[in-house]
Amino acid sequence: MSRAERREQLIDVARTLFAERGLEGTSVEEIAAHAQVSKPVVYEHFGGKEGLYAVVVDREVRTLHDSIAAAITRPATDPRTLIELGTLALLEYIEQNTDGFRIISRDSSPYTQSGTYQTILSSIAARVEGLLAKHFEHRGYAPETAPLYSQMLVGLVALAGQWWVDNRDITHLDKREVATHLVNLAWNGMRHLKAHPQLRVRDPRDADA
Repeated sequence: MSRAERREQLIDVARTLFAERGLEGTSVEEIAAHAQVSKPVVYEHFGGKEGLYAVVVDREVRTLHDSIAAAITRPATDPRTLIELGTLALLEYIEQNTDGFRIISRDSSPYTQSGTYQTILSSIAARVEGLLAKHFEHRGYAPETAPLYSQMLVGLVALAGQWWVDNRDITHLDKREVATHLVNLAWNGMRHLKAHPQLRVRDPRDADA
């Protein structure tokens, strides 16, 4: 096995172990044993489990961010289709990289260079904010609320994705079905926004006035 092949093998083995046990619950001994190498080989390639963990997380963060960013920045694409593409991009990543998603959505580590899952969500929300600002201006909604709505949209999809990865063994919903229901809520909710929404529950301060 070449040095590059050994490095990839260690990354694959570590990804599975980190997904199952987390960073703190995984030892260099376990990584070496599963890869059928000695501990010094792991240290030689990565300097320790923290270095290996950083490589795994950086790779997963970059993969997920790039796939979602590419999906929602296609030119001349209508807003609903962009929501569908972004939702499917996340679910596609979860389906194909379940171990990677478990790692980046669960753990926050100071050892990584490419950011965290929260970094991805913030970056995507910023892109969605720009799309919503144009939509809000066209529909007569308050433009200063676009950042709030972008956070809500991204959070909706992210939390549903987390639920799906944790419950795929008991739910019969596949990737496209989950995406369909997410887009149903997100898009139909956006289509019927009121320019000046109000709560039906009275503000207690009004009663004291």
